[in-house]
Order: sequence, then structure tokens, then C-alpha cells
Amino acid sequence: MSTLDQWTATVCADLGLDPAAADTMTVLDLARDVAHGVARPAAPLTAYLVGVAVGRGLALPDAAGRISALAASWTQEPQETQEPQETREPAESGAPDKDHLPERSSASRPAWLPDSYRSRHRPAACGRSPLRAC
Repeated sequence: MSTLDQWTATVCADLGLDPAAADTMTVLDLARDVAHGVARPAAPLTAYLVGVAVGRGLALPDAAGRISALAASWTQEPQETQEPQETREPAESGAPDKDHLPERSSASRPAWLPDSYRSRHRPAACGRSPLRAC
């Protein structure tokens, strides 16, 4: 029994579900299609939403097929409407506001990271990161 099968059985037992009803491959295929066709963070959210739909009576193969087709036809992200940003005065100390740090450019991103990687994480200071030579 694989780790995935053990995990599925454990989760089903904890939630009071029949493990035979967990169609692992359908859900994994759906998550793959959404992750590659839309965005990686959309995969778990989509799996949850399909689960809600199935809980309300929609058949899993039908729901997964419809959403996989939707993800395959997804060509670009819709334009998000942005609300005007509030203008704030800089802190008296002159330090940047922690809540409004500028985005890091892709040029500052290590070359081994994929283009889709976006993080607000700032690198550790010299000597504190085992991965970064100073």
C-alpha cells in the first residue's frame, strides 16, 4: 500500500467516509489539469470546490470532466479590477512600511526557480541561510 493509499484510508476513516468512494486518480488528474492549465494554487481550491459540488449531488466524473475541460480552455487570467491604493505617508523613521514592500523583480529570483514562483519571502541575512554563500 502506497503512502497516498494509506493517507487516503486514514483521512476517510477520520471523516467517516468510505475509502472505496475516494476516486484518487480522478482527483489527481483534475488537480494536474488545473495546475498546468490555470495556476498551481488553483488546484487544491478547485479540488475542494469539486468536492462541494459532488457533496451536493453532482457525479465526480461529470464534475471533474467539466472542470478539466474548462482548465484546458483557459487561455489567460481575467483582468482583475484593482482598487485604488491608499496613499500613506512614510514612517517617521524612514524605514519602508512592512505591509507595502516592493515586489522583487524576476531578475532577483534565482535562475533555478520556475517563472511561476512568486514569493514575498525575503532572503535571510548573510550567515543565517545554509543555502546562500555570502
